Amino acid sequence: MKKTISLVIIALLFGLCVMGQVPQKTPLTSKEAPQPATAESPANRVPEMTAADVEAFLDGLVPQQIANDDIAGATIAVVKDGKLLFAKGYGYADVKTKKPVSAQETLFRPGSISKLFTWTAVMQLFEQGKLDLDRDVNEYLDFKIPDAFGKPITLKNIMTHTPGFEEQVKDLFSVNPTSPNLGQYLKTHIPGRIYPPGTVPAYSNYATALAGYIIERVSGKPFEQYIAENIFKPLNMGHSTFVQPLPAELAPLMSSGYRLASDDAQPFEVVTPFPAGSLSSSATDMAQFMIAHLQDGQLNGANILKPETARLMHSRLFGLDDAALAMCYGFYEETRNGHRIIGHGGDTVSFHSDLHLVLDQKLGFFVSYNSPGRGDGSGRVNLWHAFLDRYYPYSAPAASSSTAKEDAKAASGTYTLSRRSENSFLKAATLLGQFTVSPVGDGDIMVAQLTGQNGKPKHWQAVGPMTFQERDGQDKLIFKPDQSGRMQLILPYPFFVGQRISALENGKLLLVVLVVSLVLMLLTLILWPVSWFVRRHYGRKLELPPLALLFRVLVRIAFLLDIIFIASLLGLVTYGLSHLEIFSDKGTVWFHLVQVIGVLGAIGTLAALINAIIAWSGKRWSIWVKLQATIMLLACLGLLWFSFAGGLLHFSSTY
Repeated sequence: MKKTISLVIIALLFGLCVMGQVPQKTPLTSKEAPQPATAESPANRVPEMTAADVEAFLDGLVPQQIANDDIAGATIAVVKDGKLLFAKGYGYADVKTKKPVSAQETLFRPGSISKLFTWTAVMQLFEQGKLDLDRDVNEYLDFKIPDAFGKPITLKNIMTHTPGFEEQVKDLFSVNPTSPNLGQYLKTHIPGRIYPPGTVPAYSNYATALAGYIIERVSGKPFEQYIAENIFKPLNMGHSTFVQPLPAELAPLMSSGYRLASDDAQPFEVVTPFPAGSLSSSATDMAQFMIAHLQDGQLNGANILKPETARLMHSRLFGLDDAALAMCYGFYEETRNGHRIIGHGGDTVSFHSDLHLVLDQKLGFFVSYNSPGRGDGSGRVNLWHAFLDRYYPYSAPAASSSTAKEDAKAASGTYTLSRRSENSFLKAATLLGQFTVSPVGDGDIMVAQLTGQNGKPKHWQAVGPMTFQERDGQDKLIFKPDQSGRMQLILPYPFFVGQRISALENGKLLLVVLVVSLVLMLLTLILWPVSWFVRRHYGRKLELPPLALLFRVLVRIAFLLDIIFIASLLGLVTYGLSHLEIFSDKGTVWFHLVQVIGVLGAIGTLAALINAIIAWSGKRWSIWVKLQATIMLLACLGLLWFSFAGGLLHFSSTY
């Protein structure tokens, strides 16, 4: 039950539009593919990055990957030194009709990579003097983001995912074939503010959509029109649009989206906060965008940014540690194989994409899949790493720490992600999504949720003060106190961190309490008619005073309501993973109805309390009856504790 509940709720919270880059379990190897050179190979054995070699290399990996993971299709573009080096489609844009993917024409949905276009537009207006990146965003809006923490939110905060908003998923995606109203969405879906601006990274689609709305208000043009005129047109991106539903001339070129290639196609996903993720584009169009950024905003005589503005946009803006990944002006940065790389990832329900720019090599790499497949949409990161290892072989320098054991012990504990919901029933996902850092071996640590290609947790070796690097890898985990002194874990993702929690906040404890409470309730309900049949068989009567009999029945009704509450909430969330309309106003009615059942069950705790008082005050009752009444009360209190801790009874119009 633990696995079922946690998988469903975590999938809801993080699976809808997260740049989730977790290595997939299926290794990328192929007998036909040229194998990556090792760091020990002679320099003349490192393959030259030519169109022919790139094609041979990817042809040996991608078809195998999409076949093994049941993925319908993929599209890839590689640019180098200001030119399109390679572009190719793999698999099918439509499985039913066997329509192949074309890198030049087939449109994919790159999800949150759309944000890079929003940020490019912001920087355009910044260099024109129309936007101040340090000004309170409320000065650009026709509504107000509520004050909190005595500090306003700025565009710089939004660009670095540090505005301090909580997570929410309501109306994030829709299958309604109508164009969403951005202003109405933003005014009616304001998330709670849970961190002071500029302090804690916590990925926010709402915040990016807010920046898109500011672009509309400052430019005087609809967002999608502004992007078309000021980015798509000068870059000759004729197969790109933010418009939803798609324009008639582009709709036939759209790839279908799938969960698995062997499943039916999914409906076109309408992204309601569209500046955060509604782009539809071809691989060769994305190549144009990459080349422009690699050339400081210039492409074939067209200028989308001044060189100094582009270089500013590519520079580091926010990081919690100099050695960790950080956020630039919308791009995130990493260091891998000895090179600084900026980029962005993107996920919708069906499409999963990555864009990487290696600035010092004038190299850009874009890949998008039209289904997550069995690899959960994460194979793209392994593909990128294999590409880097082939053309830029690298061996991480050996390092060690004299304080490894002490640091491993200091780092151990339970952590929760900073990207989370605090004011709705989705807070339960925070509890169930906690992860534990454990010391292992001689100064290593392990995080169960961070697994390698073999599906087993990675081991992380101490390489410096409170710094751990994955064995046989390059990713690092860095531990350092936050401003309040609480230990935080800086992950190999710059858009959220892990925050250590106290024992009383431990979700594992709460989950055990929930499971035990539900089991006790279920057993009580099952044994209720059984005991009646046994008494009837032996001709025995249940001799109880009327008041005791009444509360005996009321407790069991409360148990039934509690079980219906948890089962219905779990069922709605599970249903919503394949029926996005449940996370809308229509679904809110159902969620609130279920919560009403939960409230009635919570009130039933009073019946359990009175029942226990009656049992313990009656001299004629046996110790078993008294213990039974006490256990029933504890079961009610346990479920009530989880319900309040997880926000399950928090009625909210947004979540």
